[in-house]
Amino acid sequence: MSGNVEMVFWDVQHGHATYIKSPNNRHIVVDLGIGSYDDNNESFSPLLHLKNVYKIQQLDYVIITHPHLDHIDDILNFDALSPKVLMRPKQITNSEVMQEEKDVITIRNSDKPKFEKYCEINNRYSEPVLTESVNNVRNPTNFGGLKITAFNPVTCDHKNFNNHSIISVFEYASIKVVVPGDNEKCSFEELLQDDKFKEAIKNADILLAPHHGRESGYFAEFIDLVNPRITIVSDGRFCETSANGRYSQKSRGWNVTNGKGNKELRKCLTTNSDGEVFVKFGFTNDNKNQSFLNVKTKV
Repeated sequence: MSGNVEMVFWDVQHGHATYIKSPNNRHIVVDLGIGSYDDNNESFSPLLHLKNVYKIQQLDYVIITHPHLDHIDDILNFDALSPKVLMRPKQITNSEVMQEEKDVITIRNSDKPKFEKYCEINNRYSEPVLTESVNNVRNPTNFGGLKITAFNPVTCDHKNFNNHSIISVFEYASIKVVVPGDNEKCSFEELLQDDKFKEAIKNADILLAPHHGRESGYFAEFIDLVNPRITIVSDGRFCETSANGRYSQKSRGWNVTNGKGNKELRKCLTTNSDGEVFVKFGFTNDNKNQSFLNVKTKV
């Protein structure tokens, strides 16, 4: 057991994909984006990278925040890592997903199998996880003390999948990371009625900016509660409605090591300019009263 949590926020161009390793070496993935600006490789697969480079044979837990293409682009490689548990917004039906496919099919005709694959695994992963199971994510002991809490808004119109995005909170050694999907005003208004949600996101260390840092995902009450040290934006190179400046103003700052080994105080990191972001946190020298947080960028 490493005693630490390790995370990688992949540079997957306009999409999102995050990998988490728990203190007892269990493997978690949030979203299935593909591509890499740094390598100019539109087909880079984080899932195959985990398998072939990290030598991971099986994922313990996969969260698909919502079935938009930029969050499921890598789904055809899903079975290569035989995930044990899948979490997704179950209130979105397969017929609604395939309607979404019809809306984007004119952009890339090759994407239809990805939506079909989502529907197939949505049907296949139908058995509930038993409370006593070692795969029950609600028991932090199963994941080496890593507490994983997920919140799923359900009341918004199904025409906008963004507002059904799952928000996950990862907490260990008093360090907290909030990973949402593409939430917008409607879902934030719903979730902020829940005291458990507000307590879970409060005073986090790292926030992944909702909706790739766009203005449509910026909700002041949510950001104020999270009060992050650093905001990470998984974004494309061209975004006309970027709220990155606002996230910088709202983030407290943390010393980040860049690809050349230099440290500097940063408040907002972006995968399009900083590349992959590597996060490591845990207890210092087995001292359960002191924790550390390291943040590095590829570039």
